[in-house]
Amino acid sequence: MASRVRVTRVGPGGGARGDLVVVEEPLRVHVTHRGVQHLLGSTMRTPGHDLELGVGLAVGEGVLRTSADLVGARPCRDGDGPQPDDVTVIVREEVEVDLSKLGRVATPSSACGLCGRDEIDAIVAMAPRVERAVRVDVDVLASLPEAMRERQSVFRRTGGLHAAALATSDGRILVVREDVGRHNAVDKAVGWAVMNGAVADVLVVSGRAGFEIVQKAAMAAIPVVVAVSAPTSLSVGVAQECGITLAAFVREGRANIYSAPERLIEPPAAATV
Repeated sequence: MASRVRVTRVGPGGGARGDLVVVEEPLRVHVTHRGVQHLLGSTMRTPGHDLELGVGLAVGEGVLRTSADLVGARPCRDGDGPQPDDVTVIVREEVEVDLSKLGRVATPSSACGLCGRDEIDAIVAMAPRVERAVRVDVDVLASLPEAMRERQSVFRRTGGLHAAALATSDGRILVVREDVGRHNAVDKAVGWAVMNGAVADVLVVSGRAGFEIVQKAAMAAIPVVVAVSAPTSLSVGVAQECGITLAAFVREGRANIYSAPERLIEPPAAATV
């Protein structure tokens, strides 16, 4: 979502004109379990695909594991009708929900999906190993950022959004989501997959691969993460611990592989005469 504003441009060709900027607004996500609604957390996001964002956040927090755990998601309501900045994720009664996991994402920020947490080690321990035997051709892996970029419609108009995509091992893009926060874009994509019963092999992100990106991939059981920019030391450590193939600096046909390279299929060597 973009909003039109007035801007004064300085330098050659300067002057007053209209411009498009990305919309940034708060969203509160709740969990309804056994008839009781709990606050899961809040975030600053670009409006759009809010139900997917709520579901994806619930996956990242360990409230949901699979599509079978989800009853549905809807906007919250009060006496005046739907509340556009509040959504609730409805969890099946049979699912055991650790209420201590709720309410920890309490600082509205688009900078980091894990800001304000005191127990990062506990979050790392919560992320399971990803054992799926997926194989991805190196050329396919290298092509995914450009395939995602071609589908970034709001970024083309504003230049101000992160993106996340889910893909299959043969390079088919399943979904692309954009948001002012990179972790929100990931949550929207993961939420789409859970709500539609889709299985993704690769998570592609437009920026760096921080810890929260790899952690969200682990919670969603996605075995390969592709980032256009750099990883961090903690994201590499989590990827190694969780068995995730982490590829970063994936651009112009090149990539650095930081963990689990055995999932990659190298092109055959050129024949020598």
